[in-house]
Order: sequence, then C-alpha cells, then structure tokens
Amino acid sequence: RLMSVPAAFAGVILIWSTTPLAIQWSSQGGGYLFGVTARMTLGLLFCLLAIRFFNVSMPWHARARGAYLAAGLGIYGAMSLVYWGAQYVPSGWIAVLFGLSPLVTSIFSALWLSEQSLGLVRVAGLLLGLVGLAVIFLMGGAPDIQTDLGIAAVLLSTVVHAASAVWVRRLSVELPALAVTGGGLMLAVPLFILTWLLFDGSWPVMLPERARFSIVYLALFGSLLGFFWYYYLLREVEAARVNLITLVTPVTALLLGHWLNGEVIEAGVWFGTALILSGLLVHQWDQFSRRPATG
Repeated sequence: RLMSVPAAFAGVILIWSTTPLAIQWSSQGGGYLFGVTARMTLGLLFCLLAIRFFNVSMPWHARARGAYLAAGLGIYGAMSLVYWGAQYVPSGWIAVLFGLSPLVTSIFSALWLSEQSLGLVRVAGLLLGLVGLAVIFLMGGAPDIQTDLGIAAVLLSTVVHAASAVWVRRLSVELPALAVTGGGLMLAVPLFILTWLLFDGSWPVMLPERARFSIVYLALFGSLLGFFWYYYLLREVEAARVNLITLVTPVTALLLGHWLNGEVIEAGVWFGTALILSGLLVHQWDQFSRRPATG
C-alpha cells in the first residue's frame, strides 16, 4: 500500500473542503466549460505520469473496462453538472448539497451491493436530511430561479456521483485506485473536450491568476490525488462509510467561502446544514454502534 486509510480520509476531507471554492474561481475569465475541461485534461496528464512513475498496471479485461466506464461517466456527469450549478450558488452550498451523497449512496448500495438494509432508523435519517434540504431552499435567502436551477444541478450531480461510486465499488475491488482514476479520466476527458468545442470553443484571451492557480490545483489535487484517494477508499472501505467525509466538508466549505470569498451565510443555511448532518448521523448510527474494535 502507498498510504493508510486514515491518511486517505484526511486528504479527501482537505480536498473536498477546498474544491467548491476552487471550482468557482477556476471558471473566472474562461467560463465553466473551459474551467472543467482544462482541469480534467491536466488531471489526466498528471495521472498518466503518476501511473508511469509508480509503474501501476492498468488491466483491460471486461470487469476493468466496466469500472473505467463507471468512473468516467460519473466524472463527466457529476462534474459537468456541479460546474454549471456553481455559477449560481455560493461555493459553501455545494459541499452542503453534496452532504446528501451518503444518503443517496446507501440507496444504491442496498440495491446493487446488498451492503446494508434501509431500516426504520436509516429511513428516518434520509427524511431528516431531506427536511434540511427543504430548509435551505426556503430559508437560505431570497428566492431566485437561477439559484434554484443551480441547486437542482448540484443535487443531480450528487445522485450521479453516488451511483458512480457504488458502480465502481461493485466492479473494481481488485483494481489499483490509480488505474481506476486514469481509466475514468481517459473516458471523461474526450467528452469534456467535445462538450467545450460544441457549446463554447473559444479560447480565453486572459485568465486571472486566481483562475489559473485554481485550475492547476484542481487538476493535481482534485482530479488526481482526490480521485485516487477516493477510489482507494472505495476499494478498502464500505461505500456509504466513505461518504461520511461529507459530515465534515459542509462546515469547512461554508467557512472557507465566507472567509475567502465574502459569501454571506444565512441562518437558514446553517440550520438546514445542521439538519442534513444530523440526518447523516442518524442514518449511520447503527454502523457506529456496532463497529468492531480494530487494533
């Protein structure tokens, strides 16, 4: 192993906390399609270099191709939606909405992996999370159609992300995490380039320094290390437990957006976030209460 599971958890928490703000910054000057396409293209280059440097084998049997397909479609679908939605919602909200991913993941896990049952306690957690989402919708600020569409896009991104995570876990148990990352990006990058050419295609005349830094940061840490650590955790740990990372990232992302981007956090957003996180705790309570001791 190249790392421990706790180190991978810490890395993903750090990256997911900073990613929403970096997504917004990376779209300045060139638009969201250029931002996501440049990020993923650079991320693929970094990933291929890492595969070569660490001499990681990339299997191409049917199961591996299925895992790469699941990862690639998940990356393309989820990232396209979240980049579009990030134009219309505060960066901190993105992490809050992604906080619902463990709840969605548990549904897909029950259907596809038979990892867990959706008993009364888990359903109660799901409902509490949905109440928190409704509070953010109703009390998060002045109603605005673009904001509502942005929230809807990020929510759909969460569903795509959760479905892809469970699909990858189902197919990639024996695959190196870096191979899954590379295989997924090999599929996703051509789709991003094609989308950019069809719907934009204009090369930005000048990118602000903050946008350039954010694109490189997201390519190296978000697309390479973030995906690598994430798929590593999916291979080593139950999918729903991996997404408990989102218990931490909504709060840290909200604070970063407030401190670094001047985003106003309404009381309703904090209240809705607290309800979502409470729903996550209720949803996973049986996992904590019967977790075996490890040495």
